[in-house]
Amino acid sequence: MKRNLLLTVVILALLTACTTMKPGAIGNGGLSALSGTWELNYISGPRIAFNGLYPAKKPVIKFEVSEKRFSGNTSCNSFSGALAADDTTINFTKPFMMTKMACPGEGEATFLEVLKKVSHYDIVGDTTLNFRMGDIAIMRFSKK
Repeated sequence: MKRNLLLTVVILALLTACTTMKPGAIGNGGLSALSGTWELNYISGPRIAFNGLYPAKKPVIKFEVSEKRFSGNTSCNSFSGALAADDTTINFTKPFMMTKMACPGEGEATFLEVLKKVSHYDIVGDTTLNFRMGDIAIMRFSKK
């Protein structure tokens, strides 16, 4: 009888622990894991090869989570803005500041167009940041 009661208590404790965890806590590290600088290494959509879009310089994005800011470079122009994110969602649809230099090729336009579609993120192994549109990874970054 005591053994069954103990087993029931252990099972209930495990079920409670699993249902009360924060979203994104497993395999994501949450919002604080975004901190730092990330370099783009994959972008979905364009018919041009990645190295053709960014022959000289890859886009980077830097998150300052404690200040709720982000900044970066599109491979041509610099940008910055207020960070709108939690442990699993992120949004870049609000206007952010950006320099206005003329840029060759389609790299910058592709980067900005895809960035606006991002709704979620996850971080794998503290070194890979995936930006997602729903369940589909549309951008991937490596930690610098």
